[in-house]
Amino acid sequence: MAPKGKVYRGSVKEFPGFDASQDAEALYNAMKGLGSDKEAILDLITSRSNKQRVEICQAYKSLYGKDLIADLKYELTGKFERLIVSLMRPPAYSDAKEIKDAIGGLGTDEKCLIEILASRTNQEIHDLVAAYKDAYERDLEADIVGDTSGHFKKMLVVLLQGAREEDDVVSEDLVEQDAKDLLEAGELKWGTDEAQFIYILGRRSKQHLRMVFNEYLKISGKPIERSIKGELSGDFEKLMLAVVKCIRSTAEYFAERLYKAMKGLGTRDNTLIRIMVSRSEIDMLDIREVFRTKYEKSLHNMIKEDTSGEYKKALLKLCGGDDDAAGEFFPEAAQVAYQMWEHSALAKVKLQGTVQPAASFNDDGDAQVLRKAMKGLGTDEGAIIDVVTKRSNAQRQQIIKAYKAHYGRDLMADLKSELSGSLAKLILGLMLTPAQYDAKQLRKAVEGAGTDESVLIEIMATRNNQEIAAINEAYQQAYHKRLEDDLSSDTSGHFKRILVSLALGNRDEGPENLTQAHEDAKVVAEKHPLDAVVEAQVLHHRGVQRRVHAHVGDGLGRLGFGQEDGLVGGVVGLEDGPVLAGQHALLHLAGPRGVQQGRLGVDAAVLQRQVGVEEEGEALQLRAQQAVLVGLPGGETG
Repeated sequence: MAPKGKVYRGSVKEFPGFDASQDAEALYNAMKGLGSDKEAILDLITSRSNKQRVEICQAYKSLYGKDLIADLKYELTGKFERLIVSLMRPPAYSDAKEIKDAIGGLGTDEKCLIEILASRTNQEIHDLVAAYKDAYERDLEADIVGDTSGHFKKMLVVLLQGAREEDDVVSEDLVEQDAKDLLEAGELKWGTDEAQFIYILGRRSKQHLRMVFNEYLKISGKPIERSIKGELSGDFEKLMLAVVKCIRSTAEYFAERLYKAMKGLGTRDNTLIRIMVSRSEIDMLDIREVFRTKYEKSLHNMIKEDTSGEYKKALLKLCGGDDDAAGEFFPEAAQVAYQMWEHSALAKVKLQGTVQPAASFNDDGDAQVLRKAMKGLGTDEGAIIDVVTKRSNAQRQQIIKAYKAHYGRDLMADLKSELSGSLAKLILGLMLTPAQYDAKQLRKAVEGAGTDESVLIEIMATRNNQEIAAINEAYQQAYHKRLEDDLSSDTSGHFKRILVSLALGNRDEGPENLTQAHEDAKVVAEKHPLDAVVEAQVLHHRGVQRRVHAHVGDGLGRLGFGQEDGLVGGVVGLEDGPVLAGQHALLHLAGPRGVQQGRLGVDAAVLQRQVGVEEEGEALQLRAQQAVLVGLPGGETG
């Protein structure tokens, strides 16, 4: 069942005391005479493994000289018939039938082709190609080439080779090169070099590609999905996004497919059947786990609400259990939350900024210096840096107005035209007001493919009520949309709940209340864990949270929240905003491996965000927190 050394994660297991002849006889009796005993058929077939079902087919042929699948087709109807018959075929033959249906007749079911070919292992692909040849006496590659076109066809052909590298040993040099090649093939190129995307995403091992995706995010400042969405189009884009999703997490890919198959009016039954059948002996337990976490309801309950009759009963058998019945389900990353909470016990430092208002400030003079630095051939970047970094944010806003008054020009537009790369991002970020800058970072985090949860957590968990109100206003003014609406539509589950609550900016900022602190501690310890922590974090004062530090910390250590639920950032942000900022900047300066090895590289986007926001508020404290985390002798901050 499960590969050697791996835990079996399917929902359907081999039936103990299995007797193929006895089962064949039971099925024959269930279909004998007028009508058929559908309950008996579904109970038997859904409680046998695929290998056992194949043996039942052989025994049925030997005992009665008849084709069991043909008899089932005759006796059953509709979706229930399709589901039961699919279960009787070996996986490779079931996939072959799905693909034959997808490319046969008028039109092509591209979604089916994408789902199967993007998610199967090398061995599963080889078995599929052989089964297609055996069942239809045709070459699968030739049929797909004849029914598809363009880069979509080319990528499908690559996947059909079943030649993805499977070596677990990953070369860091090759990871960096592949990430660079993907960036140069897309974002940095006029047009797109699709062949590079096809080669790397179609050939490299899963472990290698996961590291490539991390490296790509580091050097480009955006996830690979966002670049694919911007550079590719049509079915080719959908195929490449599916490949990336399967590389990251096959279980999450199928959980999303199942959810979309049942969401809204109508049910995509072919998709539902195909996934429930094909994953029932591979990773259904993982799919259920992801589904429950991501969509706040069990797969079992969604199937129950969306289907009916014997069809529903058979699907629920394949699902294998109801995660809601056992109470609230949590992801497996409790220790991440607990460890970050422990960091918040670091020593407090009085908040101090590194940038002070310039003495004898002259906005007209500064505007003239900046204009001169950008006038004519070339740009005096040193002069720009010297002015911008030595003025407070309020003074920079005055310079913008003076520049407009003197020259009738937009200083931001001129800076954007004259500067480039990371320097441009940093200088332009410094010229925005803090609220405008935060609003821009939040917008970038939620727009396009994928969501940058780390940015949402970093900003929303560390801003006070006044700052949140200013961000909301800046967001509305810049994008003509409410921040709360965008957060709500781009996130889900408890993570969405806490972000929306934080976006309201209604945290109690009154004096500490020791009695309330004790009550909060009891709530966190005794009540529904997620709701309790959300209530304690969002509705009460920062000082209250410090009083209940031990209670909340212990609770996080016991429970099983995932980092994505936002509780990590929320709790640490309450205890100490600069700690969260310091941890985040440190991780992106070094990366996980760099922290372990004491080696620093730079993620410019995160560094710019931290420096740009904290320069006038908490920069010195942030430096001190980083020093403690890195372990510099004597707490040196450099």
